[in-house]
Amino acid sequence: MLRNAGWWLADYVYAGWWQLRAMFDRTDPASFTSGEAARIVVLPGVYETWKFMQPLVTAMHERGHPVHIVDTLHRNRRPVAEMARSVADFLDAHDLSDVILVAHSKGGLAGKIVMTGPAAGRVRAMLAVATPFGGSRYARLMLSRTLREFSPEDPSILSLARQLTVNDRIVSVFAAFDPHIPEGSELAGAKNVRLDTGGHFRILADPRVLAELAVLAE
Repeated sequence: MLRNAGWWLADYVYAGWWQLRAMFDRTDPASFTSGEAARIVVLPGVYETWKFMQPLVTAMHERGHPVHIVDTLHRNRRPVAEMARSVADFLDAHDLSDVILVAHSKGGLAGKIVMTGPAAGRVRAMLAVATPFGGSRYARLMLSRTLREFSPEDPSILSLARQLTVNDRIVSVFAAFDPHIPEGSELAGAKNVRLDTGGHFRILADPRVLAELAVLAE
């Protein structure tokens, strides 16, 4: 119990720092689009801009990956299906193919929809970090419609659960203890990577995330 509490506290310190830093950072996302390695498209979580994932974006770019930001997502408060349409439109508009989606939380739900929709042929695989593929029972208690969408009974969650054909092209990375997703992020048929730590946000900086991306991008 004490260990989980410590992980929870560290998780919110990490999230608070990167949300605050994102408010003042003026980095141009276009500066990350160069590179010869596999193309990456970043899908942040709910209430997050791409800058929340900037440590991961920078690390991927330093490894030679061109990293693309879907600027129309903003803070990612729209329904998952709308987010997925924005991502698909972005892939079409920029004629991106053979891409790897790198997603956090809600971004992984949208990414899976993209992988099963009209733009599916443009996506090679997805690395999803702390994604509530089966929903979160805590969502039932939320007043915000944006957060209630993660309920295990939500139609979008149930529909995604029935989509099994792309699961073998997904790597799901998640912590042993996630304060936001008590059900965990294990996805049937996917490569599931359970980290021996806790948190929903700070695992974005875990070295195993980059290691799994390196394997996925071979």
